[in-house]
Amino acid sequence: MIEEELTGQIIKCYYKVYNTLGHGFLERIYHNSMIIDLVSHGLRVETEKPIAVFYQGQVVGAFAADIVVEGRVIVELKANERLIEAHEAQLVNYLRATEIEIGLLFNFGKTAEFKREVFSNKNKVLDLKSEKPSVLSNLFVSDPCESASSARSAFKNANKNAT
Repeated sequence: MIEEELTGQIIKCYYKVYNTLGHGFLERIYHNSMIIDLVSHGLRVETEKPIAVFYQGQVVGAFAADIVVEGRVIVELKANERLIEAHEAQLVNYLRATEIEIGLLFNFGKTAEFKREVFSNKNKVLDLKSEKPSVLSNLFVSDPCESASSARSAFKNANKNAT
């Protein structure tokens, strides 16, 4: 199994958080708790990692992966009654848009529930960024990833100046 040891460590962290907190909190509570536990186990974590989606070499959108562990596993968190196909499809699309092959989908519902998804790089048509100007450049102020980051910075500065 690909990344068996690493995914095993991540799954143990999930069960520790689930068994400690139970169900009923907002997703953000579980997200922050997972980060604390993963880091306490010596794992390198990136949170809300922006990932651009390319089509014909041009950025057509972006998403933020909840957690990326060791640059090798995407972790998507939910706090719903149960997992549904759309949650699995979301994770598979995240894998499809990156060179990461393994994803874990965790739900903090009434029952602990998780899915392990694999999308092999040999099955991907990775459409990497080209140097040609984007047809969408008139629609975006800049790269959607940069736009999101700029918007967050502007919001933080506006709130800081308001106090």
